[in-house]
Amino acid sequence: MEVTFTESKRQLLSNVLYYIFFIAMCLIVFIPVLLVVFGSLKTNAELGATSPFSLPSNFFHFENFVKAFNEGHILLGLRNTLVLVVVSMAGNALLGTMTAFVLNRFDFKLKKVVLLLFMASMIIPTYTTEIARFQLIHAMGLYNSLGAPLLIYVGTDIMQIYIYIQFLEKISNQLDESATMDGASYFRIFRSIIFPLLLPATATLGILKSVTIMNDIYVQNLYMPKKELATLPTALMAFVGQRSSDLVALCAGIILVLLPSMLFYIVFQRYIFRGLMDGAVKG
Repeated sequence: MEVTFTESKRQLLSNVLYYIFFIAMCLIVFIPVLLVVFGSLKTNAELGATSPFSLPSNFFHFENFVKAFNEGHILLGLRNTLVLVVVSMAGNALLGTMTAFVLNRFDFKLKKVVLLLFMASMIIPTYTTEIARFQLIHAMGLYNSLGAPLLIYVGTDIMQIYIYIQFLEKISNQLDESATMDGASYFRIFRSIIFPLLLPATATLGILKSVTIMNDIYVQNLYMPKKELATLPTALMAFVGQRSSDLVALCAGIILVLLPSMLFYIVFQRYIFRGLMDGAVKG
């Protein structure tokens, strides 16, 4: 009886710590968002005179959103962002599946070297290679064009390769052998068999890539400073100046920019988790 009572106390303590941890994580994530929402409903004078945690005096003060939408050129930013997302998703899916197919199905001398290079890309910080990448983009004549971030986003990464390879491990090699005996080329096998079976993983990685692109301000601001090439993240720069900033309009702009990626993630989140779980568990 004493042992059972002790185990129940440990289980209760474990559950309490579990809930405390996740409540703390939720507060860390949602409190900054809540402060931005409060700021978007205030005036500049009210924002400067009150605490960031204080409620706005008028919850129907939507002038900041109208200003952010018009002066931030949200529609232009949405159009450019959609171009980046669609083209990057298509190119990324094609290159990622082809790379994983070659690494999983073929044996060649430099196979381990290629895998090692992908692993090394995770170890080396991106910013240490930024000067070389910037010079390369500029030499190719892609600076200040949509081609610069597209070239960067289309590139595959180790997470993509890992998930695709996990899916390929569940696809029997006998399918490839049967198709080869019927006279199918490697390209035909990839196009007609492998790529359709990788669609769940492709959907998962495409959604993750889309959210990443819609939230990325570093690459887009560095390689596309032209106003006509503004995206949803870089549109917020219109409210930040060297001497003064329109903080309430900036808060409203953040909410407007946040909505597309948040809705996109909420709608497709089940596909993300399903794809990750299917790739992690071998059949």
